[in-house]
Amino acid sequence: MPRTMEGGCHCGRVRFRVTADLDGVTECNCSMCAKKGILHLIMAPEHFELLQGKDDLATYTFNTGVAKHTFCKVCGIHPFYVPRSDPDKIDVNARCLDGFEPASIKPKQFDGRHWEQAMQQDVPWR
Repeated sequence: MPRTMEGGCHCGRVRFRVTADLDGVTECNCSMCAKKGILHLIMAPEHFELLQGKDDLATYTFNTGVAKHTFCKVCGIHPFYVPRSDPDKIDVNARCLDGFEPASIKPKQFDGRHWEQAMQQDVPWR
């Protein structure tokens, strides 16, 4: 069941609010996600609201340039980004939600190391 939650970066400059269901959390094994430790919570933009910190965000892109990996310029945390898989959506790092306990969920797995093949299958968040 969707619920409204808030979250942010480590230093607190970037804060956001989302309405989402934690049953949709996905874990990806691609090089970027594995290094960041992100737990994906993908949603339509209307379910995401940036509360503060727009000027404290920087963006990193690589490879196709479709994904827009945003991070706080002050503390370096990646609280959300625009994913390559769904460039019209927002992907929140569930670990950045206030009070989130990773042990309380069982994320669905996505094989991002083999992205093209995995995208041809039934992607968990679609």
